Amino acid sequence: MTSLWEILSENFMMFTEAAGVTLRLTAVSLFFATFIGLVFAFMKISRLKVLNLIADGYIGLIRGLPLIVQLMFLYFGISSLVTLPRFWAGSVALAIHSGAYVAEIFRGAIQSIDKGQVEAAKSLGMRQSLLMRRVILPQAALRAIPPIGNQFIIGLKDSSLVAYLGVLELYGTALLIQARNFKPFETYLVAGGYYLLMVIIFTILLRKLENRLAVTTRPGGGNGKQKRRRVASGQAAA
Repeated sequence: MTSLWEILSENFMMFTEAAGVTLRLTAVSLFFATFIGLVFAFMKISRLKVLNLIADGYIGLIRGLPLIVQLMFLYFGISSLVTLPRFWAGSVALAIHSGAYVAEIFRGAIQSIDKGQVEAAKSLGMRQSLLMRRVILPQAALRAIPPIGNQFIIGLKDSSLVAYLGVLELYGTALLIQARNFKPFETYLVAGGYYLLMVIIFTILLRKLENRLAVTTRPGGGNGKQKRRRVASGQAAA
């Protein structure tokens, strides 16, 4: 326990800064993954077979290869085309990987919308583009939030593999520290504590967001207190 505390106190700033790099890496990669996922989700539900085949090929390839192989392949492929800092090259590689899973999340959310709503909107003369923007996407986005949050947690942990690209995020920093102090167990235990703390905090925030959305999207949600006040004031006036 003493050595564990010593490692934490001596390297507190290094671990904390590395945790910040991990969070930025995860946030940036998920931002790009969301865009990639939307594009391939629309391609997969498109009526054009060629777009379906491209989306199926991309998703199948990403799912079929280990993440470390994808990272190495994409990193060196990106580096051969354009020179990017390791952080951004790693972010793009992670985004391409996560984009396949985000695409399936969005596809499932879009296809889960009740067909009756689509038919009702079309009967009112609503165009397909307007129907997608006003009816389908808003509801699909709400339904996609929980699995997207889970994907963020998965991406947070998967970002540790970017250390092999030379990015000093949390795991890469732990590798550096344990090579210096020759105490791998205690060092990785501290790093694991940081990962666990970040996941717990994000899980709590995600649960609060889900509860808030569940209340506001419920019929009459978010106005319960106002309704009770109006009823009480009406009874008092009577």
